[in-house]
Amino acid sequence: MSSSVEPNSSGCCGSCANYLTSAKFLMYLGHSLSTWGDRMWHFAVSLFLVELYGNSLLLTAVYGLVVAGSVLLLGAIIGDWVDKNPRLRVAQTSLIVQNVSVIICGIILMVVFLYKNELLSMYQGWLLTLCYILVITIANIANLASTAMGITIQRDWIVVVAGEDRSKLADMNATVRRIDQLTNILAPMAVGQIMTFGSAVMGCGFIAGWNLMSMCVEYLLLWKVYQKTPALAIKAGKKADDQELKQLNIKVIDANSNNNEKPTEHICLVTEKAIVTAEIPKEPSCSDRIREPFLTFKNGWIAYYNQSVFWAGMGLAFLYMTVLGFDCITTGYAYTQGLSGFVLSLLMGASAISGIMGTVAFTWLRKKCGLVRTGLISGIAQLSSLVLCVVSVFMPGSPLDLSISPFEDIGTRFLEGESLPTVSPGGVSHDYFTTAMPNLLISSNSTTIGPEENPIPLVSVILLFAGVIAARVGLWSFDLTVTQLLQENVIESERGVINGVQNSMNYLLDLLHFIMVILGPNPEAFGLLVLISVSFVAMGHMMYFRFAYKNLGRWLLSCSNTEPKIDSGEQQRDTSVV
Repeated sequence: MSSSVEPNSSGCCGSCANYLTSAKFLMYLGHSLSTWGDRMWHFAVSLFLVELYGNSLLLTAVYGLVVAGSVLLLGAIIGDWVDKNPRLRVAQTSLIVQNVSVIICGIILMVVFLYKNELLSMYQGWLLTLCYILVITIANIANLASTAMGITIQRDWIVVVAGEDRSKLADMNATVRRIDQLTNILAPMAVGQIMTFGSAVMGCGFIAGWNLMSMCVEYLLLWKVYQKTPALAIKAGKKADDQELKQLNIKVIDANSNNNEKPTEHICLVTEKAIVTAEIPKEPSCSDRIREPFLTFKNGWIAYYNQSVFWAGMGLAFLYMTVLGFDCITTGYAYTQGLSGFVLSLLMGASAISGIMGTVAFTWLRKKCGLVRTGLISGIAQLSSLVLCVVSVFMPGSPLDLSISPFEDIGTRFLEGESLPTVSPGGVSHDYFTTAMPNLLISSNSTTIGPEENPIPLVSVILLFAGVIAARVGLWSFDLTVTQLLQENVIESERGVINGVQNSMNYLLDLLHFIMVILGPNPEAFGLLVLISVSFVAMGHMMYFRFAYKNLGRWLLSCSNTEPKIDSGEQQRDTSVV
C-alpha cells in the first residue's frame, strides 16, 4: 500500500515542481512583478505631481500629454527597434531603462518633497522647475521603455513560448490579462495605504526600492525563460540569413557537380562574389540617418494598413474612444450623482471580477467556436450590455440637458481659474481625480446635493454602471481575441512595429475621448458623451465584422472548392484566423 502511494505523491509533487520551474510560470511571475510596479508608479506619480504643484492638475496634464504624444509619435519606431535586435537584449535593455528611470524619479521626488522650500528660493525657483521637467522627462522615458517591454513580452515572447499550440497561447493570454486585472486594483490600493498612513516621501522610497528589487528578480526570470526556450534565440532576420547561406551552399554544390573539370574555380568564384557583396555595405549618409526615423514611422503605418488583421486592430482601437469605463471621467460623474467613494470602490471590484469572467469566457468560446467567431460573439455581448447605458441617458435622474452650452461653460471655468480634465496615461484609472473632477463637472446650473435636499434619483446611474460592468465581459474577451489575431497573423519580423502602431492607435483614440470630455465637461452633457461612446464602440465592432466576414467567407470558399486558388501566404493567414 505504501509503495503504491509514494509514486503518486512524488508524481504530483514532481509535476507541480515542473510547472513552477517552467518557462510559462516564470513568465507569469515576471509579468506580475512588472505589472505591479507599473500600476503603483502610474498611480503614484500623478498624485505626487498634484501635491507638488499646490493641488493643481497642471503638471499631471503636462505629464499625460507628453506620455500620450510620445507613444503616438514613437510607437512604430519602438516596435521597429524591437524587431531589429535580439530578443534577450531588447527585454533586458527595456527592463533596466524602465526600472532605473523610475528609481531616479523616485529619488528626485524625495529630494523635492524634503527640500521644496529651499529649492523654491534658489535661482528664483528655476531649480525647482528644472526638477519638475526632469521628473516628467524621465517618467516619460520609463513609459516608453514599458511600452517596448510590453511589446516584447506580451506580443512576441509569449508566442514563442506557446509554440505551435494555439490553445496554450490563448490560455497564456487570458492568464496575463487576469494578472493585469488584479494588479490594476490591488497595486494602487497598496501604495495608497502607504501614502495615507505614512507620507509622500515614504511612498517615493517604497516605489524606488520595489523597482530596484523587482528589476533584479525580473532580470533573472527573463534569463531563465530565455534558457528554457531555445526558440527565443532565433529571430526572423537570422532565419533569413541562414536561408541565404543554404542557397549559397546549393549553388556551390551545383557548380561542383555540373563542372567536373574546374569545380574549385567555380566554388571560389561563387564564394568570393558572396563575400565581396557582404563586405561592402553601403555607408548611410547623414541625410539618410536623419530620414530614417521618419521612414520607419511611415513604413510602420503602411505595414499596419496592409496587414490582413488591419480591420480587427482598428476595431479594438475604436473601443478606446469611450467614457464608459472606470476612469477619472466616469468616477467624477458618479460623484455628481451622489455615489460615495465606498460604493465606487465596490463597483471597481465588480468591474475587475467581470473582466476576469471575460478572460474565462474567451478561452471557452475559442475552443467551442473558433477565434474569429469568438470576436463576433464578444462584440455582440458588449453592445447588448451597453444598451443599458443608452437607456440610462433617458431615465429619471439623468442630468441630460443639451440646451446648456459646453463651450460657454469652458470659458467660464477658464476665467475662474479652474482646471480642465487631464489625460490619463495609458488608460489607467487614477483615484486622485475624484476630488477634482466633481468640481469640474458640476456646472453653474447644477444643484449641489446636501443632506437636507432631495437626492437625485439613482435609476439612471444604476443602469449606467450595470451596463458598464456587464460590458467588461465582452470587452476583455474581444480584446484577447484581437490580441491573439495579431500574434498569429503578423509575421515574426514585423511583430514589434505592427504592435507599436497598434499602441499608437489606441493612444490616439484615448486622447480623442479626453478631448471630447473637454468640449463637454458639464454633467448635463455626459449623456451625449455616452451616446457618442456607444456609437464608436459600435463602429469598432462593425470594423471587426468586416474583417470576420472577409476571412470566414474565404474559409467557406476554400472548404467548398477542392483546390482553392489561394497563395500560400493567404492560406496560412486564413487557417490561423479561423
